[in-house]
Amino acid sequence: MFSDTHGADIYSAAEKSGINKDEIIDFSSNINPLGIPERVKKSAIDSIENAIKYPDINCRELIKSISVAENVPEGWIFAGNGAADAIYRISFYIKPKRGIVTSPAFSEYENSLTAVGSIIEYYNLIEENDYKIQDDFIDYINSETELVFLCNPNNPTGQITNKGIIEKIIARCNELGTYVVIDECFLDFVENKEEYSAVNLLEKYNNLIILKAFTKIYAIPGIRLGYCMSSNKDVLEGLKVIGPPWNVSNIAQAAGIAALKEKAYVNETVGYIKLQREYLIQELSKLDIKIYESYANYLLLKIYDEINLKEELVKKGILIRSCSNYRGLGRNFYRIAVKSAEENKLLIKALKELKGKQ
Repeated sequence: MFSDTHGADIYSAAEKSGINKDEIIDFSSNINPLGIPERVKKSAIDSIENAIKYPDINCRELIKSISVAENVPEGWIFAGNGAADAIYRISFYIKPKRGIVTSPAFSEYENSLTAVGSIIEYYNLIEENDYKIQDDFIDYINSETELVFLCNPNNPTGQITNKGIIEKIIARCNELGTYVVIDECFLDFVENKEEYSAVNLLEKYNNLIILKAFTKIYAIPGIRLGYCMSSNKDVLEGLKVIGPPWNVSNIAQAAGIAALKEKAYVNETVGYIKLQREYLIQELSKLDIKIYESYANYLLLKIYDEINLKEELVKKGILIRSCSNYRGLGRNFYRIAVKSAEENKLLIKALKELKGKQ
């Protein structure tokens, strides 16, 4: 049985709490609180008729839609079974002897490098710098570095990296023949995302790979759909052959094509997340809980009470993400998603009740 390393495990939470899984409010998973767009849902349902056929192994129509949405050539896109599929394919294709990841960060970067026997170096994001990448990241990159993973905005801190620093890192890596993967899966939740995205650097740097996913912004984690982009055609061909074929189902392809038409939905989401994030920050700050700056749809918290906040909240039917297994964080760190106004109020109410017991 897989251990709960990412959150979103409502099944284990239901077992422990005795509460029906459908009644648990999942703050551990950073999914769009507006839910699945109706047209995406309908496209997925309608596509079941095509389940009798093998999916298009080249995801032609999906990649055409991504190409238009991202304004990049179709030949620069690889579609995958979620961003995690692409992460592992990248590590298995490049097989770097040495790689760099930030700490803390999404654990699958480290796990994928470990799976191919890489030596991993950690760039520690520190509290004194608000968990932001600094210019000294460049000093960690040398002739032995073959792959760098960055997350922008970072998960779990929610911090965003200045585009100037991002390009310095890419340029330095380009000089050394080092690949850079930038995970932009949460960038769709960020205001003025174009100011931070590295997509327009793809043409200039063929060592750059950008990860995106439909999972979070369109609220379809169960469908499993993501993609990566690079102007390096050798890399994209390598990703295709390093893993199994038919990695994107007919249902996922149909849902993705429909999702990319939902411009108004994404714009509404960005405004809604900003409003609700501000509400959570305001209320949490009254409860002797430290909240770190975030540009994304989640918040990193630090509590000072000697309680297991995750275990206490799950008794109330609320699941949050313990960050105790993130390298660089500890047992008093937690991550919560920004959810609907009603759900956010229930979380604050539960926290106030717990604080009243201290």
